[in-house]
Amino acid sequence: MNIRHNISLKNYNTFGIDVFAKHFVEATSVSDLQNIIKLDYPEKFLLGGGSNMLLTKSIDEALVVHVNIKGKEIIDKDDDSVYIKAYAGENWHKFILWCISQNYGGLENMSLIPGNVGTAPIQNIGAYGRELKDNFVSCETIEIATGKIKLFTKEDCNFGYRNSVFKTNLKGQFIITSVTFKLTRKNHITNTSYGAIEAELASMNIEKPTLYDISNAVIAIRQSKLPDPKVLGNCGSFFKNPVVSNSVFKKFKLNFPEAPSYPVSETETKIPAGWLIEQAGFKGKRFGDAGVHKNQALVLVNYGKATGQDIWNLAMTIKSVVFEKFGIEINPEVNIY
Repeated sequence: MNIRHNISLKNYNTFGIDVFAKHFVEATSVSDLQNIIKLDYPEKFLLGGGSNMLLTKSIDEALVVHVNIKGKEIIDKDDDSVYIKAYAGENWHKFILWCISQNYGGLENMSLIPGNVGTAPIQNIGAYGRELKDNFVSCETIEIATGKIKLFTKEDCNFGYRNSVFKTNLKGQFIITSVTFKLTRKNHITNTSYGAIEAELASMNIEKPTLYDISNAVIAIRQSKLPDPKVLGNCGSFFKNPVVSNSVFKKFKLNFPEAPSYPVSETETKIPAGWLIEQAGFKGKRFGDAGVHKNQALVLVNYGKATGQDIWNLAMTIKSVVFEKFGIEINPEVNIY
């Protein structure tokens, strides 16, 4: 175990915010983590792929723990399904590409989402009609207070839209070390009806798409809309799409009949936050080195020297203007520190 000091976190967060960790350590095994949490620091700050966070200040008191446990293994399979355990430090997109190479289906619609496997359940990540919970079986964790290993089932995780028990009641209490998924081996149940997937497949002259085709279509769509964090700092979608009651939506639709929407249940409707932000006039706008991406209004970007506070101030301005114009509240999807 090597504790380092005064380490820049610029390369550990996809926004590229240049703040510092006074104390920093990397964990490459479960036993590493169990030893690290015993160390005498007032707090442990967990860092995975750094893709779903905005750092607004340096971290002086807490020990920053970079969870970088690698590996994946097949733990069970039958004729139809396979159960795969992937460890927390595995890159999410590379893991999906490996699954597709083995003809394991279920995750292909979530291709190119930035981040690591270990942080995916916290957010219940999702894209193009699929969410992590659809293939989630369980995750292994370490309880920070005791160092004990605890297994969480899907029911235990209380998944919601971009939410889980790890963001609410148990926030900061557990470290996810691995996630087990159930994927299909044949008779794949694919979803090509959401967003622009069908149009992209048509442009590729594909009528009966494979897992690989769907993944490629999603990648093409995302690359056309979303900036590469290695080129332009960002964390993907900054805001969650608001879900409102049908009574609220009815009033909204009367004033803005052209607005897109998606039924969530018999009583709720989802409104695309990107549409709201674009109609509020922010798409493509730049404020110093903080801005809103030209191709996707959901994405806030760092043009190079923006601070976390610059990004946060812009986000709060957007939130305020959207509410003033539409009466709809939008909230960050990312974690703010």
